[in-house]
Amino acid sequence: MIHNVFNKDLLTRCMEPKFKGQHIEPAPPPTIINEEKEYEIEEVRKHQKQGKGVQYLVHWKGYGDKHNQ
Repeated sequence: MIHNVFNKDLLTRCMEPKFKGQHIEPAPPPTIINEEKEYEIEEVRKHQKQGKGVQYLVHWKGYGDKHNQ
């Protein structure tokens, strides 16, 4: 059984990065069009067949690789 309690003594404060390469710029906010969030695709990196359809791996403009979907 997993408990929803965490021991506060195991927590440590967030520290600023020591090196330049560790700093990550925040992703740009999405464009709002008709009260909906819009993101721009920079490129389609991969594709594969999934059943009768196709799945695509998309790289979003202004975002790092960890945000690829």
